[in-house]
Amino acid sequence: MQQAGTSGKHPEHQRIVVGLSGGVDSAVTAHLLKQQGHEVIGIFMKNWEDDDDSEFCSSNIDFVDAAAVADVIGIEIEHVNFAADYKDRVFAEFLREYQAGRTPNPDILCNAEIKFKAFLDHAMRLGAEKIATGHYARVRRNEATGLHELLKGLDPAKDQSYFLHRLNQAQLSKTLFPVGELKKTEVRRIADEIGLPNAKKKDSTGICFIGERPFRDFLNRYIAKAPGPIKNDQGRVLGEHFGLSFYTLGQRQGLGIGGVKARGAELKAIQASGLRGAGEHEPWFVARKDLQTNTLWVVQGHDHPWLQSTVLTAQDCSWVAGTAPASGRIAAKTRYRQADATCDVLASTIDSCELRFEDAQWAVTPGQSAVLYDGDVCLGGGVIASSNVPAGT
Repeated sequence: MQQAGTSGKHPEHQRIVVGLSGGVDSAVTAHLLKQQGHEVIGIFMKNWEDDDDSEFCSSNIDFVDAAAVADVIGIEIEHVNFAADYKDRVFAEFLREYQAGRTPNPDILCNAEIKFKAFLDHAMRLGAEKIATGHYARVRRNEATGLHELLKGLDPAKDQSYFLHRLNQAQLSKTLFPVGELKKTEVRRIADEIGLPNAKKKDSTGICFIGERPFRDFLNRYIAKAPGPIKNDQGRVLGEHFGLSFYTLGQRQGLGIGGVKARGAELKAIQASGLRGAGEHEPWFVARKDLQTNTLWVVQGHDHPWLQSTVLTAQDCSWVAGTAPASGRIAAKTRYRQADATCDVLASTIDSCELRFEDAQWAVTPGQSAVLYDGDVCLGGGVIASSNVPAGT
């Protein structure tokens, strides 16, 4: 932080670069910081440019919205192209993971590699003391340890700490999340009150480079189809899949076997299992992808044992404090839209961890992230490598 008298600024006022996405959260972030007396500069990050002219790519519209916001707030805005970095650091890894049969979360990698690395570096070159984004999370310095902690946003319905769990101490020390202290309804109210042009803009959903387009159509542009059999837990062939890369564990839609019913011994096995609501008309779910035989395994019924796991192993871990958590009871999420689940850390190193859950977790998916929490404090996490699905699947 600058000392008083060095630039005429109040000692608590800083140069802060805000990532303006064109959405309401980052817009209110910039407004709040400007109201606090900081020198605020807006940066619009362009991370994808392969199909700018398509109906699914909204970056041009988003930049117009971001520029309009900057005009209302009274700050400068710069358009910065990170597309090459994004393609090398995020999209290439995204494709590698899908080709390996896993289901990655590119938004987590984007935060770690682009928004809080390439963007942070660019902001520092502009003389910024801090950066800020519209994420629903909080940063707190623990006075006892001197470490920066990543906390959940105060709005439980919007908390985004799951996507930020790979941030390290250096990144958190330079980062502000002003709307993490607010409920989404309050953010909307502020935006409307100050006349922001995007006050009622719909929240963006999905992966940034895919947008609202059909996912399978997009993936097919980069990964060739490799058809193979779809089998149930009795080994019966039910149909043919397009390629294992195009499916994820727990998937129910788009399997092409909706009319196939269990029969004979299969139906008896389902009914004997005691599954809630089990029967021949139960929906099918993806339960396993076998790359060696190019087989897609599916099961009938949401509560089928093959979809339940109590133990998982995560690799490529990243810990907010820089050290692995000790063994003991904590909580974790194995997917974003999920309540914290009580679990025990059985073992952990700087690179990996093994968790055992009190209650079985549904469709634990390799490639997704297991993120650990101690109350509101996000400890970090890693990429799910395996879970204890029953043998024979």
